[in-house]
Amino acid sequence: MRNTLHLQGKWMFKIFVINPGSTSTKVAYFENVTEKYAETLHHSVDDLTRFPTVLSQLDFRLQTILTISDNNGFSLPEMDVFVGRGGLLKPIPGGTYLVDENMVQDLTIGVQGEHASNLGGLLANDLAKKYHKPAFIVDPVVVDELDDIARYSGHPLLPRKSIFHALNHKAVGRKVAEKLGNRYDQMNLIIVHLGGGISVAAHHYGKVIDVNNALDGEGPFTPERSGTLPAGDLCRLCFSGKYDKKTVGKMIKGNGGIVSYLGTNDMRVIQKRINEKDLQALLIYQAMAYQISKDICAMSAVLKGKVDAIALTGGIANDNDFVEWIKNRVDFLAPVYVFPGEKEMEALAMGALRILNGEETAKNYSTEAHKND
Repeated sequence: MRNTLHLQGKWMFKIFVINPGSTSTKVAYFENVTEKYAETLHHSVDDLTRFPTVLSQLDFRLQTILTISDNNGFSLPEMDVFVGRGGLLKPIPGGTYLVDENMVQDLTIGVQGEHASNLGGLLANDLAKKYHKPAFIVDPVVVDELDDIARYSGHPLLPRKSIFHALNHKAVGRKVAEKLGNRYDQMNLIIVHLGGGISVAAHHYGKVIDVNNALDGEGPFTPERSGTLPAGDLCRLCFSGKYDKKTVGKMIKGNGGIVSYLGTNDMRVIQKRINEKDLQALLIYQAMAYQISKDICAMSAVLKGKVDAIALTGGIANDNDFVEWIKNRVDFLAPVYVFPGEKEMEALAMGALRILNGEETAKNYSTEAHKND
Protein backbone atom coordinates (compact mmCIF):
# COMPACT_ATOMS: atom_id res chain seq x y z
CA MET A 1 0.00 0.00 0.00
CA ARG A 2 2.83 2.39 0.84
CA ASN A 3 4.53 2.06 -2.58
CA THR A 4 1.28 2.34 -4.52
CA LEU A 5 0.31 5.55 -2.76
CA HIS A 6 3.75 7.06 -3.12
CA LEU A 7 4.06 6.14 -6.78
CA GLN A 8 0.85 8.06 -7.32
CA GLY A 9 2.59 11.08 -5.81
CA LYS A 10 0.20 11.16 -2.85
CA TRP A 11 1.70 12.81 0.22
CA MET A 12 -1.44 14.27 1.79
CA PHE A 13 -3.53 11.52 3.34
CA LYS A 14 -7.16 11.84 4.32
CA ILE A 15 -7.94 9.81 7.42
CA PHE A 16 -11.39 9.20 8.91
CA VAL A 17 -11.48 8.16 12.58
CA ILE A 18 -14.31 6.45 14.48
CA ASN A 19 -14.42 6.01 18.27
CA PRO A 20 -17.67 4.47 19.60
CA GLY A 21 -18.69 4.95 23.22
CA SER A 22 -21.63 3.59 25.19
CA THR A 23 -23.94 6.50 24.25
CA SER A 24 -22.00 8.33 21.54
CA THR A 25 -19.87 7.87 18.45
CA LYS A 26 -16.94 10.25 18.06
CA VAL A 27 -15.80 10.88 14.49
CA ALA A 28 -13.00 13.00 13.05
CA TYR A 29 -11.39 13.76 9.72
CA PHE A 30 -7.64 14.41 9.51
CA GLU A 31 -5.39 15.53 6.69
CA ASN A 32 -2.06 14.09 7.81
CA VAL A 33 -1.55 15.50 11.34
CA THR A 34 -4.17 18.24 11.04
CA GLU A 35 -7.67 17.67 12.37
CA LYS A 36 -10.08 19.25 9.88
CA TYR A 37 -13.36 18.14 11.44
CA ALA A 38 -14.52 16.48 14.65
CA GLU A 39 -17.93 15.76 16.10
CA THR A 40 -19.47 13.66 18.84
CA LEU A 41 -22.65 12.02 17.63
CA HIS A 42 -24.83 11.55 20.69
CA HIS A 43 -27.30 8.66 20.83
CA SER A 44 -30.36 9.00 23.01
CA VAL A 45 -31.52 6.35 25.44
CA ASP A 46 -34.58 5.83 23.24
CA ASP A 47 -32.32 5.27 20.23
CA LEU A 48 -30.25 2.60 21.96
CA THR A 49 -32.75 0.75 24.16
CA ARG A 50 -34.43 -0.72 21.08
CA PHE A 51 -31.25 -2.70 20.40
CA PRO A 52 -30.84 -5.83 22.55
CA THR A 53 -27.05 -5.93 22.18
CA VAL A 54 -24.19 -3.57 21.39
CA LEU A 55 -23.53 -5.45 18.14
CA SER A 56 -27.10 -4.88 16.97
CA GLN A 57 -26.40 -1.11 17.04
CA LEU A 58 -23.91 -1.46 14.18
CA ASP A 59 -26.15 -0.49 11.25
CA PHE A 60 -27.79 2.34 13.23
CA ARG A 61 -24.41 3.89 14.04
CA LEU A 62 -23.19 3.36 10.47
CA GLN A 63 -26.19 5.20 9.03
CA THR A 64 -25.62 8.05 11.51
CA ILE A 65 -22.05 8.42 10.25
CA LEU A 66 -23.07 8.27 6.59
CA THR A 67 -25.46 11.20 7.01
CA ILE A 68 -22.90 13.68 8.34
CA SER A 69 -20.19 13.89 5.69
CA ASP A 70 -21.83 15.77 2.86
CA ASN A 71 -23.02 18.52 5.21
CA ASN A 72 -19.62 19.16 6.78
CA GLY A 73 -17.21 19.91 3.97
CA PHE A 74 -15.71 16.49 3.35
CA SER A 75 -16.58 13.38 1.43
CA LEU A 76 -16.26 9.85 2.82
CA PRO A 77 -15.48 8.35 -0.62
CA GLU A 78 -12.39 10.60 -0.77
CA MET A 79 -10.88 9.16 2.41
CA ASP A 80 -7.66 7.17 2.02
CA VAL A 81 -8.24 5.06 5.11
CA PHE A 82 -10.78 4.42 7.89
CA VAL A 83 -9.57 3.90 11.46
CA GLY A 84 -11.65 2.49 14.32
CA ARG A 85 -11.09 2.20 18.04
CA GLY A 86 -10.00 -1.36 18.77
CA GLY A 87 -12.19 -3.50 20.99
CA LEU A 88 -11.96 -6.55 23.25
CA LEU A 89 -10.00 -8.76 20.88
CA LYS A 90 -7.56 -11.53 21.70
CA PRO A 91 -4.36 -10.31 23.37
CA ILE A 92 -1.98 -8.76 20.82
CA PRO A 93 1.15 -6.57 20.85
CA GLY A 94 0.78 -2.83 20.37
CA GLY A 95 0.65 -1.30 16.93
CA THR A 96 -1.62 -0.51 13.99
CA TYR A 97 -3.52 -3.49 12.60
CA LEU A 98 -5.20 -4.00 9.25
CA VAL A 99 -8.77 -5.14 9.86
CA ASP A 100 -9.09 -8.68 8.49
CA GLU A 101 -11.81 -11.31 8.52
CA ASN A 102 -10.54 -12.98 11.69
CA MET A 103 -10.63 -9.64 13.50
CA VAL A 104 -14.15 -8.97 12.24
CA GLN A 105 -15.22 -12.39 13.49
CA ASP A 106 -13.69 -11.86 16.96
CA LEU A 107 -15.25 -8.39 17.28
CA THR A 108 -18.60 -9.77 16.16
CA ILE A 109 -18.71 -12.63 18.66
CA GLY A 110 -17.10 -10.54 21.42
CA VAL A 111 -14.23 -12.94 21.98
CA GLN A 112 -13.34 -11.22 25.30
CA GLY A 113 -16.68 -9.60 26.03
CA GLU A 114 -19.22 -7.10 24.74
CA HIS A 115 -18.18 -3.44 24.67
CA ALA A 116 -19.02 -0.40 22.53
CA SER A 117 -15.38 -0.21 21.40
CA ASN A 118 -15.91 -3.51 19.55
CA LEU A 119 -17.95 -1.49 17.05
CA GLY A 120 -14.93 0.65 16.12
CA GLY A 121 -13.19 -1.90 13.91
CA LEU A 122 -16.52 -3.10 12.50
CA LEU A 123 -17.64 0.41 11.51
CA ALA A 124 -14.25 1.17 9.96
CA ASN A 125 -14.42 -2.12 8.07
CA ASP A 126 -17.93 -1.45 6.73
CA LEU A 127 -16.93 2.00 5.49
CA ALA A 128 -13.69 0.69 4.01
CA LYS A 129 -15.55 -2.02 2.08
CA LYS A 130 -18.14 0.45 0.86
CA TYR A 131 -15.48 2.80 -0.54
CA HIS A 132 -12.79 0.18 -1.39
CA LYS A 133 -10.21 1.50 1.08
CA PRO A 134 -8.21 -0.11 3.90
CA ALA A 135 -9.42 -0.18 7.53
CA PHE A 136 -7.21 -0.13 10.63
CA ILE A 137 -7.41 -0.28 14.39
CA VAL A 138 -4.68 1.10 16.68
CA ASP A 139 -3.47 -0.07 20.11
CA PRO A 140 -6.66 -1.65 21.47
CA VAL A 141 -7.23 -2.09 25.21
CA VAL A 142 -6.09 -5.73 24.96
CA VAL A 143 -2.52 -4.84 24.00
CA ASP A 144 -0.40 -7.48 25.75
CA GLU A 145 3.38 -7.09 25.91
CA LEU A 146 3.84 -8.33 29.48
CA ASP A 147 7.07 -9.98 30.48
CA ASP A 148 6.42 -13.62 31.29
CA ILE A 149 7.36 -13.05 34.93
CA ALA A 150 4.62 -10.40 35.21
CA ARG A 151 1.86 -12.87 34.35
CA TYR A 152 2.00 -14.74 37.65
CA SER A 153 -0.57 -13.63 40.20
CA GLY A 154 -0.07 -16.19 42.93
CA HIS A 155 -2.49 -18.83 41.67
CA PRO A 156 -2.55 -20.59 38.27
CA LEU A 157 -6.32 -20.25 37.97
CA LEU A 158 -6.01 -16.45 38.11
CA PRO A 159 -3.24 -15.25 35.75
CA ARG A 160 -2.65 -11.53 35.47
CA LYS A 161 -4.10 -9.90 32.34
CA SER A 162 -3.07 -6.89 30.31
CA ILE A 163 -6.16 -4.71 29.81
CA PHE A 164 -5.51 -0.98 29.99
CA HIS A 165 -5.67 2.38 28.21
CA ALA A 166 -3.13 1.27 25.62
CA LEU A 167 -4.04 3.84 22.96
CA ASN A 168 -3.44 6.84 25.22
CA HIS A 169 -0.43 5.23 26.93
CA LYS A 170 1.38 4.63 23.65
CA ALA A 171 0.50 8.08 22.31
CA VAL A 172 1.78 9.79 25.47
CA GLY A 173 4.90 7.64 25.40
CA ARG A 174 5.70 9.05 21.97
CA LYS A 175 4.97 12.59 23.17
CA VAL A 176 7.33 12.24 26.14
CA ALA A 177 10.06 10.85 23.91
CA GLU A 178 9.61 13.70 21.43
CA LYS A 179 9.73 16.24 24.26
CA LEU A 180 13.01 14.75 25.46
CA GLY A 181 14.49 14.48 21.97
CA ASN A 182 14.47 10.72 22.03
CA ARG A 183 12.53 7.77 20.63
CA TYR A 184 9.79 5.91 22.46
CA ASP A 185 11.44 2.58 21.74
CA GLN A 186 14.67 3.75 23.37
CA MET A 187 13.30 4.85 26.74
CA ASN A 188 12.13 3.54 30.11
CA LEU A 189 8.90 5.30 31.11
CA ILE A 190 6.22 4.99 33.75
CA ILE A 191 2.91 6.26 32.37
CA VAL A 192 -0.31 6.72 34.33
CA HIS A 193 -3.75 7.21 32.79
CA LEU A 194 -6.03 8.98 35.27
CA GLY A 195 -9.71 8.63 34.40
CA GLY A 196 -12.76 6.61 35.40
CA GLY A 197 -10.30 3.74 35.19
CA ILE A 198 -6.66 4.16 36.19
CA SER A 199 -3.73 2.28 34.67
CA VAL A 200 -0.09 2.44 35.77
CA ALA A 201 2.38 0.90 33.33
CA ALA A 202 6.08 0.25 32.92
CA HIS A 203 7.14 1.02 29.33
CA HIS A 204 10.48 -0.56 28.44
CA TYR A 205 11.86 0.31 25.01
CA GLY A 206 8.45 0.64 23.41
CA LYS A 207 6.74 -2.28 25.16
CA VAL A 208 4.42 -2.26 28.17
CA ILE A 209 6.08 -5.00 30.18
CA ASP A 210 3.86 -4.63 33.26
CA VAL A 211 0.54 -2.90 33.92
CA ASN A 212 -2.44 -3.35 36.21
CA ASN A 213 -5.66 -4.79 34.78
CA ALA A 214 -7.47 -1.46 34.70
CA LEU A 215 -10.82 -2.95 33.68
CA ASP A 216 -11.97 -4.80 36.76
CA GLY A 217 -9.50 -6.03 39.27
CA GLU A 218 -6.09 -4.52 39.95
CA GLY A 219 -4.23 -1.41 40.91
CA PRO A 220 -5.30 1.75 42.73
CA PHE A 221 -8.94 2.51 43.36
CA THR A 222 -10.47 4.98 40.93
CA PRO A 223 -13.52 7.24 40.74
CA GLU A 224 -15.70 4.16 40.14
CA ARG A 225 -13.54 1.02 40.50
CA SER A 226 -12.36 -0.64 43.67
CA GLY A 227 -8.93 -1.70 42.42
CA THR A 228 -7.05 -4.36 44.38
CA LEU A 229 -9.06 -5.49 47.42
CA PRO A 230 -8.10 -7.66 50.43
CA ALA A 231 -8.57 -11.12 48.92
CA GLY A 232 -9.69 -12.95 52.05
CA ASP A 233 -12.23 -10.31 52.99
CA LEU A 234 -13.56 -10.24 49.43
CA CYS A 235 -13.95 -14.04 49.48
CA ARG A 236 -15.87 -13.92 52.76
CA LEU A 237 -18.08 -11.11 51.44
CA CYS A 238 -18.90 -13.11 48.31
CA PHE A 239 -19.99 -16.14 50.35
CA SER A 240 -21.77 -14.22 53.10
CA GLY A 241 -25.12 -14.71 51.39
CA LYS A 242 -25.77 -10.97 51.41
CA TYR A 243 -24.68 -10.22 47.85
CA ASP A 244 -25.19 -11.83 44.45
CA LYS A 245 -22.61 -12.00 41.66
CA LYS A 246 -23.99 -8.95 39.84
CA THR A 247 -23.88 -6.82 42.98
CA VAL A 248 -20.31 -7.79 43.79
CA GLY A 249 -19.34 -7.12 40.18
CA LYS A 250 -20.74 -3.60 40.48
CA MET A 251 -18.85 -3.12 43.76
CA ILE A 252 -15.66 -3.84 41.85
CA LYS A 253 -16.48 -1.87 38.69
CA GLY A 254 -19.08 0.88 38.60
CA ASN A 255 -19.93 1.35 42.27
CA GLY A 256 -16.43 1.01 43.74
CA GLY A 257 -13.70 3.49 44.56
CA ILE A 258 -14.57 7.14 45.13
CA VAL A 259 -18.27 6.66 44.45
CA SER A 260 -18.52 3.95 47.15
CA TYR A 261 -17.06 6.29 49.74
CA LEU A 262 -18.51 9.63 48.69
CA GLY A 263 -21.57 8.83 46.57
CA THR A 264 -20.32 10.42 43.33
CA ASN A 265 -17.71 9.73 40.66
CA ASP A 266 -17.75 13.35 39.45
CA MET A 267 -14.39 14.83 40.37
CA ARG A 268 -15.78 18.34 40.02
CA VAL A 269 -18.21 17.60 42.83
CA ILE A 270 -15.40 16.15 44.95
CA GLN A 271 -13.25 19.24 44.37
CA LYS A 272 -16.17 21.48 45.37
CA ARG A 273 -16.64 19.50 48.57
CA ILE A 274 -12.94 19.78 49.33
CA ASN A 275 -13.06 23.54 48.74
CA GLU A 276 -15.93 23.66 51.23
CA LYS A 277 -13.68 21.99 53.85
CA ASP A 278 -15.05 18.45 53.59
CA LEU A 279 -12.12 16.70 55.29
CA GLN A 280 -13.42 13.19 54.55
CA ALA A 281 -13.58 13.95 50.82
CA LEU A 282 -10.05 15.38 50.98
CA LEU A 283 -8.67 12.30 52.75
CA ILE A 284 -10.25 9.82 50.32
CA TYR A 285 -9.15 11.81 47.27
CA GLN A 286 -5.62 11.94 48.69
CA ALA A 287 -5.80 8.19 49.36
CA MET A 288 -6.40 7.60 45.66
CA ALA A 289 -3.29 9.66 44.84
CA TYR A 290 -1.41 7.73 47.54
CA GLN A 291 -2.29 4.37 45.98
CA ILE A 292 -1.34 5.59 42.51
CA SER A 293 2.00 6.80 43.86
CA LYS A 294 2.70 3.38 45.41
CA ASP A 295 2.02 1.69 42.08
CA ILE A 296 4.31 4.12 40.27
CA CYS A 297 7.10 3.22 42.67
CA ALA A 298 6.38 -0.48 42.15
CA MET A 299 6.79 -0.01 38.41
CA SER A 300 10.18 1.58 39.03
CA ALA A 301 11.24 -1.80 40.47
CA VAL A 302 10.03 -3.46 37.25
CA LEU A 303 12.39 -1.12 35.38
CA LYS A 304 15.20 -1.83 37.89
CA GLY A 305 15.25 1.81 38.96
CA LYS A 306 16.21 3.05 35.50
CA VAL A 307 13.35 5.45 34.79
CA ASP A 308 13.80 8.21 32.22
CA ALA A 309 10.49 9.94 32.92
CA ILE A 310 7.07 9.62 34.52
CA ALA A 311 4.00 10.87 32.64
CA LEU A 312 0.52 11.58 33.99
CA THR A 313 -2.38 11.79 31.55
CA GLY A 314 -6.18 11.48 31.45
CA GLY A 315 -8.95 13.73 32.71
CA ILE A 316 -7.90 13.87 36.38
CA ALA A 317 -4.47 15.13 35.28
CA ASN A 318 -6.24 18.49 34.82
CA ASP A 319 -6.43 18.76 38.63
CA ASN A 320 -3.23 20.52 39.68
CA ASP A 321 -3.60 19.62 43.35
CA PHE A 322 -4.02 15.92 42.59
CA VAL A 323 -1.00 16.00 40.28
CA GLU A 324 1.09 17.67 42.98
CA TRP A 325 0.13 15.01 45.55
CA ILE A 326 1.53 12.38 43.21
CA LYS A 327 4.58 14.39 42.22
CA ASN A 328 5.54 14.95 45.86
CA ARG A 329 5.75 11.19 46.38
CA VAL A 330 7.40 10.04 43.14
CA ASP A 331 9.52 12.80 41.60
CA PHE A 332 12.61 11.41 43.33
CA LEU A 333 12.45 8.62 40.73
CA ALA A 334 12.45 10.74 37.56
CA PRO A 335 11.05 13.98 36.12
CA VAL A 336 7.24 14.04 35.99
CA TYR A 337 5.48 15.34 32.86
CA VAL A 338 1.77 16.05 32.63
CA PHE A 339 -0.40 15.61 29.53
CA PRO A 340 -3.95 16.36 30.72
CA GLY A 341 -6.95 14.77 29.02
CA GLU A 342 -6.73 12.26 26.24
CA LYS A 343 -6.15 12.62 22.51
CA GLU A 344 -7.66 9.33 21.35
CA MET A 345 -8.83 10.61 17.97
CA GLU A 346 -5.42 12.07 17.22
CA ALA A 347 -3.73 8.88 18.41
CA LEU A 348 -5.88 6.76 16.09
CA ALA A 349 -5.17 9.04 13.14
CA MET A 350 -1.43 9.10 13.83
CA GLY A 351 -1.37 5.30 14.04
CA ALA A 352 -2.79 5.13 10.54
CA LEU A 353 -0.53 7.90 9.26
CA ARG A 354 2.57 6.01 10.40
CA ILE A 355 1.49 3.20 8.08
CA LEU A 356 0.57 5.47 5.17
CA ASN A 357 3.86 7.36 5.23
CA GLY A 358 5.93 4.20 5.58
CA GLU A 359 7.18 4.87 9.10
CA GLU A 360 5.72 1.54 10.27
CA THR A 361 4.25 -1.58 8.72
CA ALA A 362 0.68 -2.60 9.48
CA LYS A 363 0.46 -5.67 11.70
CA ASN A 364 -1.53 -8.81 10.94
CA TYR A 365 -4.12 -9.62 13.60
CA SER A 366 -4.49 -13.25 12.62
CA THR A 367 -0.75 -13.84 12.98
CA GLU A 368 -0.25 -11.92 16.23
CA ALA A 369 -3.38 -13.26 17.96
CA HIS A 370 -2.42 -16.82 17.04
CA LYS A 371 0.89 -16.45 18.94
CA ASN A 372 -1.04 -16.20 22.21
CA ASP A 373 -3.44 -19.11 21.51
